[in-house]
Amino acid sequence: MSADDLWLIGVAWRLDRLRWVPTEVLTDVVTSEGVCMWPPPDDGPPDASRDGELAERLCGGCPVRDECLELELRTAGLDTVGVWGGMTDDDRRALHPVWLRRGERTDRGAR
Repeated sequence: MSADDLWLIGVAWRLDRLRWVPTEVLTDVVTSEGVCMWPPPDDGPPDASRDGELAERLCGGCPVRDECLELELRTAGLDTVGVWGGMTDDDRRALHPVWLRRGERTDRGAR
């Protein structure tokens, strides 16, 4: 098992605590408490040379990163685009099958 595989398993394990939280509750929490939902700074979005750096700069310090990531995995699945939960879309696509295998998410309509 590679270090990347272990990292993905760790992220999916961390999200397990949110698997029974209703999607509507996650949506409310992310839209009301997510740093990306706050008014943008006067100097515009952060500069970044890579997607991972942009994700870290946009989401760094956000109090609801896990909730945001769980919400995006549920609602977009493999069709995910952009930065959500501090991760790039490529990282979330790699995480998605690992995330689905944990718990009973497949019975809850996750794609």
